[in-house]
Amino acid sequence: MTKRIRLLVSGFVHGVGFRMFIHRTARELNLSGWVRNLPDGTVEIEAQGTEEMITELLRQTEKGPSRSRVTSIRKEELEPHKDLDRFTVIM
Repeated sequence: MTKRIRLLVSGFVHGVGFRMFIHRTARELNLSGWVRNLPDGTVEIEAQGTEEMITELLRQTEKGPSRSRVTSIRKEELEPHKDLDRFTVIM
C-alpha cells in the first residue's frame, strides 16, 4: 500500500548536506517526492512509497548526515498523489 508523508525537520540541518543526504537516501529507497530548505532553518520533506520505504526514510532522517544534528521531526500523513514519480531537491 502506498503512503505519503510530510516531514518538518528541525535542528542543525542547513549547510551540512542534509538535502543531498535525503535525496540520495530517497532515491536508494525508490521513493518519490521532494526535499527543500525552508527560510526558518528547517527542512521539509515530502515522500511517497511503501510503508517499509517510508519507515526507513524516517529512520535515516533521524540520523542525518554526520555534520547534522536533528532535534525534532514533525510528521504528517497525506493522501497518496498519483503524479509523484521521482524524488527531487527543490532549490
